[in-house]
Amino acid sequence: MSRQPRILVFAGSTRQASFNKRLARLGAARLEAHGGRPTLIDLADYPMPLYDGDREAEQGLPEAALALRERLADHQGLLIASPEYNGLITPLLKNTIDWLTRPHRGDSGLALFQGRTAALVAASPGALGGLRGLVTVRQLLGNIGVTVLPDQLAVARAGEAFGEDGELVDEPQRERLDALCRRLVQDTARLQD
Repeated sequence: MSRQPRILVFAGSTRQASFNKRLARLGAARLEAHGGRPTLIDLADYPMPLYDGDREAEQGLPEAALALRERLADHQGLLIASPEYNGLITPLLKNTIDWLTRPHRGDSGLALFQGRTAALVAASPGALGGLRGLVTVRQLLGNIGVTVLPDQLAVARAGEAFGEDGELVDEPQRERLDALCRRLVQDTARLQD
């Protein structure tokens, strides 16, 4: 690998005890183990109002959106741990992407995402592990030009899925997360060359 790909890692939740934040932390560690350069962020550090075109016209992009745009511009890949709300993407994640894709000072927000590679994971207390919400995230990212890896991980019964050490209890799930992170590093590095 000629360069270590930089990968932005975050969960679509601001809840401190979020299962998806736990999964994002595990993913960041696996990305680093495979030669990636992950940056783990918390969307709680980038608060944005609900997207409103009138607000945008009057005030421009929120400072948090501008800061997150800069952060994203410095990364070639994404690892997103997406909670599921009633079978869909969280309003937080959708709103964040909506603000980030807005044009700013002649720069297209869509250009910020095009050419990026992403891997998707989810954890949910339910039996499907957030799988239904990942369909929406995959579609949204594809619509804005992100290449989303075909493999993903959905961790069901998340309340029982993590041990006291923070690791996934189930070995096959640990292996799937590891394989997904390895592929994200490899594919992102390949697309950089």
